[in-house]
Amino acid sequence: MTDAAALVREVLAQHPVIDGHNDWPLEVRLQRDHSVDGLDAELGSRFDTDIPRLRAGGVGGQFWSVYVEDRRAGAEHVRETLEQIDFVERLAARYPETFALARTADDVEAAWRRGAIASLMGAEGSHQLDGSLAVLREYARLGVRYLTLTHWLTTEFADSATDDPQHGGLSDRGRELVRELNRLGMLVDISHVSPATMRDALDETSAPLVFSHSSCRAVTDHVRNAPDDVLARLADNGGVIMLTFVPQFVSTPYLHWLEAGQEGEKPRVTVADVADHVEHARQVAGVDHIGLGGDFDGTPEFPEGIEDVGDYPNLLEELARRGWSADDLGKLASGNILRVLRATDQAFLASSARS
Repeated sequence: MTDAAALVREVLAQHPVIDGHNDWPLEVRLQRDHSVDGLDAELGSRFDTDIPRLRAGGVGGQFWSVYVEDRRAGAEHVRETLEQIDFVERLAARYPETFALARTADDVEAAWRRGAIASLMGAEGSHQLDGSLAVLREYARLGVRYLTLTHWLTTEFADSATDDPQHGGLSDRGRELVRELNRLGMLVDISHVSPATMRDALDETSAPLVFSHSSCRAVTDHVRNAPDDVLARLADNGGVIMLTFVPQFVSTPYLHWLEAGQEGEKPRVTVADVADHVEHARQVAGVDHIGLGGDFDGTPEFPEGIEDVGDYPNLLEELARRGWSADDLGKLASGNILRVLRATDQAFLASSARS
């Protein structure tokens, strides 16, 4: 075993990975009609996620995305979101020795003490509210811990990074949404939103916010990535950017190849490209404001060396070889997002207990 591998084993024993975003619930919905049976087997190329690989990857906590597509009709978004929440609940009930539903930092640590993977939830887009803050409050009562302000499309609340702007950032209703998320103790997630929305959310929020799965625009100029001026504000806000592994978000040659219609030889993308983004985020935001949000089962392919949920140690070993300490790797793996959870847990517990 190399020195880097030994260090990473030590880190993960104390600080299991908490990943900010995984689309396994959607893929199971699409491929297996939401069945939770047989998910403890090696699922190979069908999914990026299964129980054996979660264990191999040192994953101790996962924000499962309870996402539904933002092109449905009205209340259909709400029904399908409830079905996604139901899947996460049934997953934990079917495999109680592996998964434990978690709402708070204390829940996460309790799951670790019994060797379980803490299962948290995040909703990926304000379209999933069907315009109703009452729906948001019900999601909180069901244990959803973050809301991404948009997905691919601009909503009545906020401008998306991948759609035409309508509000110049947050709308007045969007500002109301951020305040309500703060009151509920739900995390404001600014992945997928426009830079103007990111800045407005930072101006409006009274609590730490997160990027659940984004990378650094200064390294790869993709619209889904975070500009440096936004990253620099995370220190004062107390929030966390959870760096993602999507090839076009982490590799400029790969992004240009996609934009050119995939002509010519596909550029090679590796775990080192992901590590470059992690290091840049550390430099600009600070080591206390970074985490991991792989987006597994949310995109067709991943960089060499970090191709499924079993590969987190490869990224941590790459960083260890670059001189990262055990303490800093622990913050990246889970320490920072646990801090953000703990900072908002009291409000979340109070709001979700209300009748």
